[in-house]
Amino acid sequence: AIQVSRVPEARSRAGDTFALTVVGSSVSSDAMTLVIDAPAIAIMVCTLFGGDPDLPVSPIERDLSQIEIDVSTMVFQQVAQALNGSGKRSLDLRLPAPRAMSGTEAKRHVLRDGAAIRIVLGISTPADSGTVTVTMPQRVVLASRDSAVAAGENDQGASWRARFSEEVMRSTVALEATMPLARLTLGDLAGFEIGQVIEFEETAQSQARLSARGKTLFVCEFGKLGQNYTVRIRHPYDAGQDFIEALMPASAGRA
Repeated sequence: AIQVSRVPEARSRAGDTFALTVVGSSVSSDAMTLVIDAPAIAIMVCTLFGGDPDLPVSPIERDLSQIEIDVSTMVFQQVAQALNGSGKRSLDLRLPAPRAMSGTEAKRHVLRDGAAIRIVLGISTPADSGTVTVTMPQRVVLASRDSAVAAGENDQGASWRARFSEEVMRSTVALEATMPLARLTLGDLAGFEIGQVIEFEETAQSQARLSARGKTLFVCEFGKLGQNYTVRIRHPYDAGQDFIEALMPASAGRA
């Protein structure tokens, strides 16, 4: 869940026992505050040391041990790294994340007041659930967004890769190439018969679409190299331009 909040409220729902760390960035010393509550810590420790996920974990009602603090730090590092991003849209966090605080130190740590967004992440098993709360000042979020807009998107390849985390970039997707066939009325379509031959439009070869996971990415030119069919990327797909071009034939017909 993503909520509007204030920075000092980062630990307000964590209970009496929790771990906390504050990660800085190139624009702020407190760009991200991370808090993990006791149930989430217990789940992570139990899971890492081979506990049965179907059984309830023992609640932590004492000061955190060194192992529990180390595990909390590891969780903070993974969450911060995932949210940091890369390229022009990166938050530019100063990683690795600082060692987690707990007990009196975590409760008394001064958090600078200001408007913020709060992201609540759940950690759960069939028997228990806990939360990791990420709080980011709005000034940091807005600064990151403004820098990305100011930088522009001159390099299409770098801009495309910057939208994905390292984990997503390693995933495999299936590419699909399609070509526009013709514009027909529903009446024409209803009259189709088995064996009927339909001609491609004159510009169809240069208007092939390259897609992945149902999203059109590039406009390509269909061709052939030896015995294999090919597509040559012409330019990134522009949905707005495609919409305008789709209206042109209809407008011309009414003129």
